[in-house]
Amino acid sequence: MNDALPRRVHAGYASGSLATGTFGTVPGLLLLPYLTDTMGVAAGVAGLLVLVPKAWDVLVNPVAGRISDRWGGRRPYLLGGGFALAVLFAAIFAAPAGTGAGAAAYVAVAFLATATAFAFFQVPYVAMPAEITDGYTERTRLMTWRVAFLALAILISGAVAPLVVSAGGDGIPGHRWMGLFCGALIVVGAVGAYVGTRGVSTSAARESEPSLRAQLRVAAGNRPFRLLLLCFVVQAAGIGTMLAGVKYFADHVIERPDDGPTVLFACFVGPALLVMPVWRRVGARVGKRRAFVWASLIFAVGALALVAAPALPPVAVYLLVAAVGCGYAGEQVFALSMLPDCIAYDTTRTGRRQAGVFTGLWTAGETLGLALGPGIYAVVLQISGYVSSDSGDAAVQDGTARLGVLLGFTVLPAVVVGAAVLLMRGYDLDEQRLYRGAIASEHRRER
Repeated sequence: MNDALPRRVHAGYASGSLATGTFGTVPGLLLLPYLTDTMGVAAGVAGLLVLVPKAWDVLVNPVAGRISDRWGGRRPYLLGGGFALAVLFAAIFAAPAGTGAGAAAYVAVAFLATATAFAFFQVPYVAMPAEITDGYTERTRLMTWRVAFLALAILISGAVAPLVVSAGGDGIPGHRWMGLFCGALIVVGAVGAYVGTRGVSTSAARESEPSLRAQLRVAAGNRPFRLLLLCFVVQAAGIGTMLAGVKYFADHVIERPDDGPTVLFACFVGPALLVMPVWRRVGARVGKRRAFVWASLIFAVGALALVAAPALPPVAVYLLVAAVGCGYAGEQVFALSMLPDCIAYDTTRTGRRQAGVFTGLWTAGETLGLALGPGIYAVVLQISGYVSSDSGDAAVQDGTARLGVLLGFTVLPAVVVGAAVLLMRGYDLDEQRLYRGAIASEHRRER
């Protein structure tokens, strides 16, 4: 297999991030405030409704990986899972039962079905890089494209979705239009990934472990993967906490409820798109692990500094958000480029192709982390006395509730993301170690 991939494949594969980015961003951004400020659900209950369906993916993602390892290749799942994801995503915000307890139960069931469809799109999608290229640096290049598209998806879905809600009349009607808009984005991403990867050769299938339990045992024995996964899950929880707080931060801290979420997302994602090539060069110079740590610390320092937002001029707040976005871009590039390295390391170690199981665990962990974020933020809101509303507009909050909104958006994510890098101290997988493992694996096969 050639190391270098055509640009068509880079762009085609990366376009799938329009689907993953939309599902990863919009529920974390708007579902919690939709429940608390439109459906009138108490913050603690709303957090549970957001957490449980995504936590379900912890169980279904490894199963999706096992199934895609054994039946049908990866690409058909992009199309089937993508279309199911689009339809079910729009259904989350359809609100056929109006407001109240019945409506909240409907949202939970629809979100559960959507999370299941997402598993059957995301797991095969994330598994593909380890199978379409053997190149250590080519994986970083492919992931740079993917994260660039991911940042674009976050910008489009995260910044435009609140505007669609407003343009559609706010409340339930506005959220219905937003669901349709995001469903269309998901379809574009799924079709783009399916078409763009057409004709790409993949690694020859080798014997895989005979059972899911055996594959999970092998994954647990892969120390670099184990450390990277744990760090990524913890960081996802911190990022999810910050994402859940964007709307509340815009409403109650910088007091820009109409355009605040859009401006914050533009400041977060715009600079991130610009620094992608810079991060790639940094990784080539200092190594993926060190660059990942640097990016994580930039995120943490920027988020911590935002605690001073009530006393800062708006331009300073937006510059700090941009710094957080630059750190987030680096975290994603290097975590996602180290994942295929861990999968390749397992292949050289065991002689078996098991990308689906590794990526199933990875996406399950990421989904759990991003689901924990809104749950954690909802607990902070509940403790601080946040008042829910069923009018479609946020209720006026007292000083304690506003402090909870601020700390949950700044200090808490900073501490979680920054502390997680300590888990990477034992990660020692680099290009030289992978090369030695590949040579040893080739010698074993020749014998």
